[in-house]
Amino acid sequence: MPTLASRHSIAPPNDHILTAQEALEPLFLQIEAEAEVRMIAAAIRAGWSAEAAVVAIDELRRNELLPGAH
Repeated sequence: MPTLASRHSIAPPNDHILTAQEALEPLFLQIEAEAEVRMIAAAIRAGWSAEAAVVAIDELRRNELLPGAH
């Protein structure tokens, strides 16, 4: 089943978009939101609470953003 993000189109350079980042941002945000929903759903299916899943996702994001955390 295709997700909403997989059907999202990317604006071409001649569509008053200044950078590739601006063109990709809407798709990036949609994919990020879909991933979070899937992770929360998986956690709930495994018996964790939605709150615990959100806390874990936030911690994973913080760890990903910290330099040298890998």
